[in-house]
Amino acid sequence: MHVITLKTLKNAANVHGSIAAQLDVWYRIAKSAKWRSIEDVRAAYPNADGVPVGSKVYTVFNIHGNSFRLIVGINYESATIFVKRVLTHAEYNKGDWKKK
Repeated sequence: MHVITLKTLKNAANVHGSIAAQLDVWYRIAKSAKWRSIEDVRAAYPNADGVPVGSKVYTVFNIHGNSFRLIVGINYESATIFVKRVLTHAEYNKGDWKKK
């Protein structure tokens, strides 16, 4: 899979240093993955969820013991992952990320 953009992950790791290693592991797994569906994603990340937002469905990963959420869009046809946001659990629950 092609991951766009690594910069978002690096920025989150700089702000929240405790998640840097887990984001790096996620990136390495995602980069080498051959995901074709949410079921494929869940084989590696059983707690990944598809969250509909308007006409799109984002995939949400629990990071750092469920303290953070990594939100991505996955285009399975082009094998591309678009990193949208990395949020704390509290920020995610507010739902503001769905508006941007």
